[in-house]
Amino acid sequence: MSGRLHRLGNGVRVICDPMPDLETLAVSVVAGRGARAETETQSGWAHLLEHMVFKGAGGRSARDIVEVIEAAGGQINAATGYERTSFQVRALKGGLPLALEVLADLVLRPTLDAGELEREKSVIGQEIAEAADAPDDKVFDLAQSKAFGAQALGRPILGEVHTIGAADSQTLGAFRAQQYAPDRLVISAAGAVDENELLALVERLFGAEPKTQGGEPGAAVFAGGFAVEARRLEQAHTVMLLPGVGARDATYFSQRLFAEALGGGMSSRLFQEARERLGLAYAIDAYGESYADTGIFGVYAGTAAGDAARTAEVVAGQLLSLAERVDDAELRRCKAQLKASLFMARESPLARAEQAAGQTLLFDKLFTTAEIAEAVDAVSPEDLRAYGERLLGPRKSAGAVLGPKSALKAGEAFTRALFG
Repeated sequence: MSGRLHRLGNGVRVICDPMPDLETLAVSVVAGRGARAETETQSGWAHLLEHMVFKGAGGRSARDIVEVIEAAGGQINAATGYERTSFQVRALKGGLPLALEVLADLVLRPTLDAGELEREKSVIGQEIAEAADAPDDKVFDLAQSKAFGAQALGRPILGEVHTIGAADSQTLGAFRAQQYAPDRLVISAAGAVDENELLALVERLFGAEPKTQGGEPGAAVFAGGFAVEARRLEQAHTVMLLPGVGARDATYFSQRLFAEALGGGMSSRLFQEARERLGLAYAIDAYGESYADTGIFGVYAGTAAGDAARTAEVVAGQLLSLAERVDDAELRRCKAQLKASLFMARESPLARAEQAAGQTLLFDKLFTTAEIAEAVDAVSPEDLRAYGERLLGPRKSAGAVLGPKSALKAGEAFTRALFG
């Protein structure tokens, strides 16, 4: 990172990453809390709150919020994850004061009108129904639920209709105070920004918030098991999961490179074997999802129903093979692809701002591209073999199969082929 990290007295952290040649900027206000901070009865509240702050804040109506940003050539957006909630504005040069004023209002001074809340519950209910109707979305929720069970990481970010329905303006307001507490706020700006201006604005808009100290969620435990759901579809959707590592783990980049080798691109083992040579899957890829303290390693496959079990066996076989051996040329190719994906995103001010905020929330520091490249390059074939042993060692798997009945044995086939 080329930016610098600053701290306010109340715990708010500020990052400025100037890109002097640009005529645009991006600023993100990121709270280091999301759906993982919810109780079971609050499931979906983090996402509901993200929606509700746009319905009115700081004296502006919902329409005023978007119009004032767009009238200045900007764009505003937000996203809720398990461990963070992000509010973002992309703007033209000179647009930082307005962007931060609006974002501060959203995070610190939302109206949370009772009538708007009831209407938004209905909208999110439709969003939940839409996700349930999309098989390639639903299968990931089913798999996540099996991986982490009744824990917060096992519940869908969107929540359930009945838990959303339990929120009112007062309880959601108290929830907001916890979610967006200063000790978990990071304001990150990149592009056509001036450091002195940014720091002065953040001090004025966020510095008066009282200092708080929020707790961390309890450790998550990988549960295991496969969910199956029969549907009248043309294809089957399968997600196969193993217990992965967290973002702070020393083997984080081994996980990223293992996923790249297994199913990260067209030259990966799964693409070449399952799709190109055997013609079993129209879509197949591997990925690592890392949270602060834990993670999952996953493979998604979209296949004809009759090919689902055979594809799962191929995935297991390639996992075992990769855990046993990776050659130097394959590892070099994976390192090049991983560094490209990490560094090409830095051409975007918004990606730079979000990446810096993520590093700060996880590590309370920023990493240079040279440090990241060094960490990637340091991974050896022996490291990947050790990671493979760690991945398979617990002999636990989880996942989901959604599609025609003839596909529903794919999870059993995966587990049997992997562990006997």
